Amino acid sequence: MFIFPFRTDRSCGTIDHCLFLAYSIRMKTEQQHREEIVRFGKLLHQTGLVAATDGNLSVRLENGDILCTPTLMSKGLLEVDDLVIVNRQGKKLSGARGVSSEIAMHLLIYNKRDDVGAVVHAHPPTATGFAAAGLALDRALCAELIVTLGSVPLASYETPGTPELAEALAPLVPDHEAILMANHGVVTYGVDLLNAYMNMETVEHFAKIALVTHLLGRQQTLSDQHVDKLREIRTKYLAHNHVMSHGKD
Repeated sequence: MFIFPFRTDRSCGTIDHCLFLAYSIRMKTEQQHREEIVRFGKLLHQTGLVAATDGNLSVRLENGDILCTPTLMSKGLLEVDDLVIVNRQGKKLSGARGVSSEIAMHLLIYNKRDDVGAVVHAHPPTATGFAAAGLALDRALCAELIVTLGSVPLASYETPGTPELAEALAPLVPDHEAILMANHGVVTYGVDLLNAYMNMETVEHFAKIALVTHLLGRQQTLSDQHVDKLREIRTKYLAHNHVMSHGKD
């Protein structure tokens, strides 16, 4: 069976999630965010999720500005001073290097999801292979994916760095934490950079599993009943993470 979009009550703009995000951001200084972006940029490169100057990472700062990786630079060679800061409209506020043309994709996600504190864009080979084949990762093949991400839809192709790409992503952003972009790559997001990065790893790991089922010529999908049970677990999983990070109301 196919997995349909699934969310708990964490809609954008709720007071709880605005407070949760603000609390999470205040736990780190700008310097700490810079160090974290550099660390996860190197991880993306070391694990083969990006090559050359591919990909970009960003975090939302306490004042709403966006700290992000610059254009045309290997994520494996980043230093903290290479990063740039843009406002909510994408205008550069500080930094010696240029702003990535794909910043519009990041801004779209932040604008549509008040609960998101970080975005990661990469080109993981297997998952991007599915995107290039026009295949979403939305089959109920693996219990862990349903619990952690629900499903990973496919956005139609639009030229990278254009407003049209953001428009293609827009209807999918509210109900997912990871999206395949046809003939392009993957974007993931979460409450912080660790969460966004882990979502990227999860997408690529599941894509490898899905590829094996294609090579074997057989897919044994979970039943509707099993998927419903996993969705119940996902609800508890997300609620637990909220309480652990935010504290009880």
